[in-house]
Amino acid sequence: MTRRLVLTNEAACHPLRRTLPPPVIAASGGCDDQDVKLFVLSFAAFFTCFYSFIF
Repeated sequence: MTRRLVLTNEAACHPLRRTLPPPVIAASGGCDDQDVKLFVLSFAAFFTCFYSFIF
């Protein structure tokens, strides 16, 4: 049994959503360098504020 080429999204239930192409899922490359920089910046800001309130 052969199946014809389907150009619609069969998982969508609404007729308008069936006409849209399926969503593209981007592959995540793990921990990004931007995440590490944000964490270090947040940690330094918290430490500076906390240290300045104590002394």
